[in-house]
Amino acid sequence: MAQFSAAPGNPAISPYADDGASSEPSMPAGYSDRLYNEDLAPLRHQTWGAYNIFAFWMSDVHSVGGYVFAGSLFALGLTSWQVLIALLVGITIVNLLCNLIAKPSQANGVPYPVACRATFGVLGANIPAVIRGLIAVAWYGIQTYLASSALVIVVLKFVPQLLPYADVHHHGFLGLSMLGWTGFMVLWVLQALVFWHGMETIKKFIDFAGPAVYVVMFILAGYMVYRAGWRNIGINLGGVKYHGMQVVPVMITAISLVVSYFSGPMLNFGDFSRYGKSFRSVQRGNFWGLPVNFLAFSLVTVITTAATLPVFGELITDPVETVGRIDYPTAVILGALTFTIATIGINIVANFVSPAFDFSNVAPRLISWRMGGMLAAVASIFITPWNLFNNPAVIHYTLDVLGSFIGPLYGVLIVDYFLVKRQKIVLDDLYTVSPTGSYWYRNGVNYRAVAALLPAAVIAVACVMVPALDGMANFSWFIGAGLAALFYRVLAR
Repeated sequence: MAQFSAAPGNPAISPYADDGASSEPSMPAGYSDRLYNEDLAPLRHQTWGAYNIFAFWMSDVHSVGGYVFAGSLFALGLTSWQVLIALLVGITIVNLLCNLIAKPSQANGVPYPVACRATFGVLGANIPAVIRGLIAVAWYGIQTYLASSALVIVVLKFVPQLLPYADVHHHGFLGLSMLGWTGFMVLWVLQALVFWHGMETIKKFIDFAGPAVYVVMFILAGYMVYRAGWRNIGINLGGVKYHGMQVVPVMITAISLVVSYFSGPMLNFGDFSRYGKSFRSVQRGNFWGLPVNFLAFSLVTVITTAATLPVFGELITDPVETVGRIDYPTAVILGALTFTIATIGINIVANFVSPAFDFSNVAPRLISWRMGGMLAAVASIFITPWNLFNNPAVIHYTLDVLGSFIGPLYGVLIVDYFLVKRQKIVLDDLYTVSPTGSYWYRNGVNYRAVAALLPAAVIAVACVMVPALDGMANFSWFIGAGLAALFYRVLAR
């Protein structure tokens, strides 16, 4: 069996696959069908440039969920400029962390769950794969619900007779109105259709969706400023609750929440960096798609949110609701549909692609890339996601819980790749169950990685769940990542 290894600056790509969900030759000799299918195979052609990564982050940032989250930071009692600073500092940290987690997948052309095999063992990798897959199920449902709310607003704008069916108390089921259920399922089907056509279609979709929502958001911000008058836009939207140095811990909390919000797509960013032509292209795409793109996003979000107060007499943090208040039907249609398209884009790339690879990794012989994604989509209906993201307190709690699981995984993976393995991976051994393989460990599981992961996750979850520790809840991602990194570094010696 030929050996392929990847060292820094010298990525070696196996000649076995073209891209996710594509046809390719029979399984290479020495590979196990318990670990291999055509979707999990290392790529032969890596074609994504910096713009494709940039467009990925544009769709990710400019989703309805992104705007609702950014608006929720005002509930902490921060002013507009403080929220802006917290968003920018947080996204700079995300940029650094994404570059680190991107390296092993880009260098070897493998998706996130396959890269995890080097750390957790070829069978133990199912632990981080399933955790990330289940988290993606939750986010998939949340983003689908948020996007469907835009469709509901358009329908009610032009068919107000349906308003009674939007009342969850009279025509509702499991906390969602009949009209809400209809919008949710329409979006559910549309996303499935895009996903089913494969990764190349997804790439084209996000290349369009990201810039499209940019145009609409700038127009919306300009319109709101025109309606409000620049002098009437205040900077103390959250109310002045803190003075002097009192605001510092609150801003740190906001920064931590920003990292937690992006922790999902950040953890499995390897599912996309694997397509990068070079690591340099991935870094450039991350720079333009995160700090630079997020600066524009933050400015537009803060200005638009601030303008809702003088225009509508109340603070509105949901851009879909803001669009719905506009008097011009054409503007409502264009705005709502653009938000819907943008949210579909990020939902597919961040929350459909991830579980597609993750669940396929559990049983490659039985679960294909497409089947893995559809399993996540079906499961997302049953978690009633509209109950996970319906007010600022619930939003922050949801982020804290998810971050407490994602952070420990990130800490273990980074320490193992950069400090233990020194960025060297034997590619073929990621696909073999031979006891002589580099990543078989004991029974196919690296129990040291598991031993570092579990206590770190328990402590991080306790910070969220235990009332006496609630002061640390918003830092669950950092607590989990730091502890897991420390535990694994000690155990790996």
